[in-house]
Order: sequence, then structure tokens, then C-alpha cells
Amino acid sequence: MAKLRPEQLSQALSKQLAPIYLVSGDEPLLIQEACDAIRQAARSTGFSERELYHADNSFEWGQLLAAANSLSLFAEKKIIELRMPNGKPGDKGGKALIEYAQSPASDNLLLVVTDKLDGATQKSKWFKALDEAGIHVQVWPITPAQLPRWIGTRLQQAGLRADSSAIDLLASRIEGNLLAAAQEVEKLKLLAHDKVVSYELMASVVADSARYDVFGLADKALHGDARAAVKTLHGLKTEGTEPINILWALTRDIRSLVQISLAVSQGKHFDWAAKQAGVWDKRQPLVKAALQRLKPAQLQQLLRKANGIDKAVKGMRNAEPWDELLDLILNLAGVHSLHPNNDRLALKM
Repeated sequence: MAKLRPEQLSQALSKQLAPIYLVSGDEPLLIQEACDAIRQAARSTGFSERELYHADNSFEWGQLLAAANSLSLFAEKKIIELRMPNGKPGDKGGKALIEYAQSPASDNLLLVVTDKLDGATQKSKWFKALDEAGIHVQVWPITPAQLPRWIGTRLQQAGLRADSSAIDLLASRIEGNLLAAAQEVEKLKLLAHDKVVSYELMASVVADSARYDVFGLADKALHGDARAAVKTLHGLKTEGTEPINILWALTRDIRSLVQISLAVSQGKHFDWAAKQAGVWDKRQPLVKAALQRLKPAQLQQLLRKANGIDKAVKGMRNAEPWDELLDLILNLAGVHSLHPNNDRLALKM
């Protein structure tokens, strides 16, 4: 399987369409855009139908092979899209993927979407089987140092020109949330005269962003200000903010806390660990305060809770995402709203 970066995908798709694509990583926007590009290229060559499957614990893997072998009533070619968030298909799933990869049908295109795959997973038999039959689009996080350049490229693609001070301002505002950056660029396309983005225009756009912002919510929770965090969450809900955007910011911070906590427990200095986790200097005091309040076991529980909310948002769990986000924020802020045993029970629902 050829390994491609997202920016290499468009050229590869223009040359030839592979029978299997595996898209993996932890950047929601880049994952979404890579999948959109693959679907668009497939549709342009006659793949007019799409079947979507979520590989959770209850997924029947026979459905994948049945979909591959069944004739479509509405189209000659179809996209079979498999969402496998944790990248762990298990024994049955691994066998099904291997069987599919051994003889992919020409009238099917398999698109597998997962979170970041670790080294052990990339040595598995199912991964190697896909490796021989298709293309792996590996999405890496954009580091703080890379972010200004990424924003500059995004502005250029939108037909805009901006000076470095304006780009740096936006980078400091969105702090790694590529989806937020993309939304601001779309806003600038409507506001920029002569396609030029000055520092003054960028400052006004940033100032006019949502009254209740996602990052302010995360900061309040890290600070332990539960009352303010809950108020901000209600404000975001009223303004129509999508739950997945809030979850993205909270999960990013929880993962950073887990990473830093582990490094510190191994004797690493906090400043070094925070830098390795991509935490901006001005947010390090917030993170340090949260780590003093939250124990490693609590952080792991928060991470499991966030995963459960992700499934609820995607319709894979029967739960209300906004209620679950409220509970996550309270616990992140230090208010233990649920006993761990009850929480584990809730995540099974």
C-alpha cells in the first residue's frame, strides 16, 4: 500500500483509482477532506452508490463481505465505507478484511476510516493484506510550528493573500483546531476586499467570532471553574455549535493531559512534556493546575467518556451528546458528577 500524505492524494487520484483506501489519523478536518476527495474521484468514474458501516463491538463482519458480493439495484459501482474508530477489528474483522483484500471486486471501492494506527497495528495481518491491495492516507497532526504555514496555504487556496502578522494572529486564536481555521477562512472570503487580508481585518474577524467560544470552554474546565464552563456550554448550544466541535477541543486537551501525566510520572520535566504534547506556553499553567487536580485514573476515565460521546454523536450509542458533554466538562473541572461504576455502565448503553 502506497503511503500518501493528504496533500499528495489529489494528484494520485487524478492518475488512477485504487480498489481500497485506508485513511487514518487524529485530525478531523484532514480526515474528512481526504475522504471527500476519494468519494468525489470515485463518483466521477461511476461509483454512484455508497454504503456506510460502523465497526463497533456489535458489528457483524459478514455484512462487509455480503455488501461486496451483492449486486446493486441502483448502480453498477458502489463505495463501501467502513468507519473503524479504534483501528482494532478483532479476529473476525481481521479475517473479513483479509478475505476482502485478497480479491477486491472491480465494481466496489472500499474506504476504511480509522483513528491513528500504532506500530503494532500496522504489523497486523489485516493491515498487511490491505497494504498489498490499496493506498494508505496517513494524516499527521499539524504542530504549532507548522500551523502558520498551513493557514497561509489554506488562504492561498481560497484566493486570499495575508501578511505574516495576520496569519500569526489566527494561528494563536485557533490553537490547532483546523476546522475552526477553515471556518474563519471561509468567513474571510466574504469580507476581504481585493482578496487581501490585513492584520486589522483578521483582528476584527477574530473579535467577531462566537461569543461563547469552544476554547474558552476548555480553558474554564481546565481551570476548574465548573460554573463558568457550564454557562459557556449552554451558550454554545444556544448558538448552534455542533457537539463534535466541542468534543474535539475537550478530547485534545484530555489526551494532552494523559500524555503529560505519563511523561511526568516517568521523571520528565513538566515544561518538556507539555512542549512535546503541543501545549502552547500560555496554556501551560492551566494544564499544570488540571494535572494537580486530576489523577491518572480519572484522566483515563475522561478519555473513555469522550470516546463514548463520539459514538453518541455518530449515532452508535443511544445517548444525548449534550448531556454527556455536560458531564464530561463537570468531571474535567473537578466536579465528580458520576461514580466510576455508574459511568462505565452508562458507556455500555
